[in-house]
Amino acid sequence: MNARATGAGLLTAAALVLLGVLPADAAETLPPAPTPEQAASAPGTLDTLSRFFARDGAVARSAAAPRVEGGSVPVRILSPDFVAGKPGAPVARVEFRASRAVSSDGQKASLWTVERAGGWQVVNIATGDDEIRYAELGGGGLVFREPQIDAWYVQKGAKVLPLDEDAVRAVGRNGTSLAAYRERVVRAYGDKLPGSAYAKKGTAGGYGGPRAAAPVAEGSGGPAVTVASATAGAGAGLALLLISAAAIRRRRATTREP
Repeated sequence: MNARATGAGLLTAAALVLLGVLPADAAETLPPAPTPEQAASAPGTLDTLSRFFARDGAVARSAAAPRVEGGSVPVRILSPDFVAGKPGAPVARVEFRASRAVSSDGQKASLWTVERAGGWQVVNIATGDDEIRYAELGGGGLVFREPQIDAWYVQKGAKVLPLDEDAVRAVGRNGTSLAAYRERVVRAYGDKLPGSAYAKKGTAGGYGGPRAAAPVAEGSGGPAVTVASATAGAGAGLALLLISAAAIRRRRATTREP
């Protein structure tokens, strides 16, 4: 697996530099709320969304009229415990919840919320609505993402089925068994778990570590962290980072090494 795929795979709110969507001084901390849905639809969040949708002159800020559609969905990421073969470990773990936001001109964004002592807080806005869209495609199964290759799957019983072309390339159009999927991710990432020599070298941050926030841009080879660990490490003063599609929505045409 190349450094680009690994370094970009687990990019998160506290682990990203701003990539030209809004100036750095536009980052701000949004207040917590009792539920993810309330945090996503709060006046401060909607105002920030207006600026987000108005970037590059796509729509006037005053005309963006952002709205949040539907409830939030849990976003699951391939679990290091599953890769490590920990008995009873699920294939993925919930890292944050996502809500779909839509502007008056049809732009879509995903609002990421995490739970803290004071309630639920929006910690990131990402272009597009992948998280919600794939949850809907999952048909009630356990939907999860393998971030290193930007692949989305749904687990249904003992079967892992692909939800996008990256996943098709990994497990075939008809999917694979859960046991065979574990064998694949062990081969791919088993030597890159936290504490491994690979992770300690810091070449691409290993799998899921180090567990601290640090600035990193796509393809930089910097550390990779999960949303839950990053936001916990950053503390209550975490700034909302507004990022572009280049950071979290990597193009399917990216060349990947095996």
